[in-house]
Amino acid sequence: MNLHEPADDVRTPRAQAGSSPQHLLTTLLGEYLDSAEADLPSTAVIAMLGEFGVSESSARAALSRLVKRGLIAVRGNRRPPVYHLTPQAIAKHRSRMQHFLNFGSHPASWTGEWLLASFSLPSSGQASRHALRRSLSALGFVGLYDSVWIRPGSDAAPVREALRALLRHVEGARWSVLHARFDEETGPHGPAAAYDLTALASAYASFVARYAQLRAAARNGEVDGARALVARTSAMDSWRKFADVDPDLPAHLLPQPWPRAEARETFLDIHTMLGSLAQARLVEVMTPHWPQASSWITHFRASRNPSRPAPIGGRPPVG
Repeated sequence: MNLHEPADDVRTPRAQAGSSPQHLLTTLLGEYLDSAEADLPSTAVIAMLGEFGVSESSARAALSRLVKRGLIAVRGNRRPPVYHLTPQAIAKHRSRMQHFLNFGSHPASWTGEWLLASFSLPSSGQASRHALRRSLSALGFVGLYDSVWIRPGSDAAPVREALRALLRHVEGARWSVLHARFDEETGPHGPAAAYDLTALASAYASFVARYAQLRAAARNGEVDGARALVARTSAMDSWRKFADVDPDLPAHLLPQPWPRAEARETFLDIHTMLGSLAQARLVEVMTPHWPQASSWITHFRASRNPSRPAPIGGRPPVG
């Protein structure tokens, strides 16, 4: 787990730094458009991305890439083009919003069970080794030893599938998936030692410090719509990284005090207090190109019911 790699954040003030237009557009559509029925003109998308310093040519390229990925589709043969979110994209966006808005809300239930994936590859399998490490990292595993990777939990199906898909054609490759319990979870040879918890704690503390001024300004009503849209998106992109890289270990394996709760409160304050302002700014920017914008533009907020964050404003989602 490397938390020192450059973050894919959207920085403020308006500047296209760090996040690609494709990633930024995916983030914005997931947060502010929760319907596959809306007809979204390309000119409105260009105006929306323009708020973040994205050029027209880069915005059109981002639209084209999202069409190829199946997240959006072209509606008819109109000129200029009109797009809509696919139902698959809506489902994916809602799942992701639920994941990172609820992340850290409750301590993880702990059974003491770990998944352990081990593998052995011939010297000719270096390319497969690199691909396997990337795949294991994406599944939340971390290297305990060179060819022994672990993660808390008990659902072995995803890692079994990943190992089989990547290694079944590699001659001489062997692999195993085990359910394990450690006699010394917190010792230097236990699973906690595999995680760089110092770096993770530092990243949480940096998040709190980075957004402290914005949080205070939001509480005091000192943030206008243009700043709210860009800053809220930046905070959202920064927080969602934690939901992907934090292994959510039980409290007895974490250094104390653990700063995640303060980071979560910082994020939720910004995300909640700036939501309506950001939504209003998007409507303002997009309406000249999309008169129906106010009927469709919405925003998510953390819900009292953690099973489903709710979109606020716009038309109710269908289904």
